[in-house]
Amino acid sequence: MRFPKEFLWGGAVAANQCEGAYLEDGKLLSVPDMLLGGDVNTPRTFLPREDATAFYPSHEAVDFYHRYKEDIALLAGMGFTCFRLSINWGRIFPSGDDEEPNEAGLAFYDAVFDECAKYGIEPVVTLCHYEIPWSIVTKYGGFSNRDVVDLFLKYARTVMTRYKDKVKYW
Repeated sequence: MRFPKEFLWGGAVAANQCEGAYLEDGKLLSVPDMLLGGDVNTPRTFLPREDATAFYPSHEAVDFYHRYKEDIALLAGMGFTCFRLSINWGRIFPSGDDEEPNEAGLAFYDAVFDECAKYGIEPVVTLCHYEIPWSIVTKYGGFSNRDVVDLFLKYARTVMTRYKDKVKYW
């Protein structure tokens, strides 16, 4: 049995699980940046402050932010035709309510999508895979505040407009 030619075969990641670079190029803290690592004997816990002695997995992750070219090449080598990823809201609007988007964050995803195109890999994008800017929680109380819905819409419109020619699956 063969899959149809248009079948999307691929893998998936979430920005908070793979990017690392948690405070680079203008990005500020997000909710996952406050989640501590755990193990078989220690549950993961939420620590809403920075502690230099604690292990925060998202801070370094697998460093996709710096290694995306080689990672995408590996996906291509496995014959993947799509790559599901999320766009970290805090890379685009570091505080969540910034007037203007962070161009360094936008440029990063431009480069990721261009690298996917180089290998014929179709990006499948998730918006806000729980990577909410930490200041949205501290300043607004998260999505329980109606104003945050408008902030999310601004983020969504910004990335969907910016990448309209690079991403067709949202």
